[in-house]
Amino acid sequence: MLDRDNAVQVATVLSKALPYIQRFTGKTIVIKYGGNAMIDEELKNSFARDVVLMKLVGINPIVVHGGGPQIGDLLSRLNIKSEFVNGMRVTDSETMDVVQMVLGGLVNKDIVALINRNGGKAIGLTGKDANFIQATKLEVTRALPEMQKTEIIDIGHVGKVAKVRADVINMLTDGDCIPVIAPIGVGEDGASYNINADLVAGKVAEVLRAEKLILLTNIAGLMDKSGKVLTGLSTSQVDELIADGTISGGMLPKIDCALSAVKQGVISAHIIDGRVPHATLLEIFTDEGVGTLISRRGQSL
Repeated sequence: MLDRDNAVQVATVLSKALPYIQRFTGKTIVIKYGGNAMIDEELKNSFARDVVLMKLVGINPIVVHGGGPQIGDLLSRLNIKSEFVNGMRVTDSETMDVVQMVLGGLVNKDIVALINRNGGKAIGLTGKDANFIQATKLEVTRALPEMQKTEIIDIGHVGKVAKVRADVINMLTDGDCIPVIAPIGVGEDGASYNINADLVAGKVAEVLRAEKLILLTNIAGLMDKSGKVLTGLSTSQVDELIADGTISGGMLPKIDCALSAVKQGVISAHIIDGRVPHATLLEIFTDEGVGTLISRRGQSL
């Protein structure tokens, strides 16, 4: 039995969550699942419980996952060398086979099983199922100042999203299921493409007109030049932070993804610290949250 002080604390937490539950019931929230939250056992279980709870209170969670470290590990064990260009894995046919095995098989089904074990009804799929994510080959270019021209680099089966079929997701959510999506797309010729999971999550959120896009990371959020976490940002403020160099390097693609989603109709995007247990619930159901929020006006419940 809870003592009086603990009972009051629990009741206060539940009471504060009520207006958020009321607002987001019936809404879609797309979550990019990756980083430490996919590796640490405590964080894995807290994430699964978060997703199940969201579904139980009437929210439609959509999970998009990565799996770069797991792909790298299997490639290493198979003695297949990993190569990267501009942070993207060069994906020849042999590597693409491994990507599909890891993302569409091992990682996807582990996440599905974890959610189901915690009381959910998850179904895993890749973009190849029902041509759900249609993709085109991603062209990568590199400037060559000494030659005053741009070089096009072929990085193989790496793609970008051309189209997302919302009806496939709607069919699953209407059936009270939690979709778990591996970021593999399919080309017009049936070829498979490895796509950045952040980009897939952003495009899925855009097509579904999601209430929120949540990107789990291994950092506290977007920081200013003094190391302070920024939140409550408008899209114009984010544009300014990119222009003045505050946002740069590895954070830029993730911010671009969040920014694009909000500009295309998603109500808010969140870059949150996935190292915090129950980070997803804390971001959705509390005033403080655990990361950076971006919306068109810079404020959102």
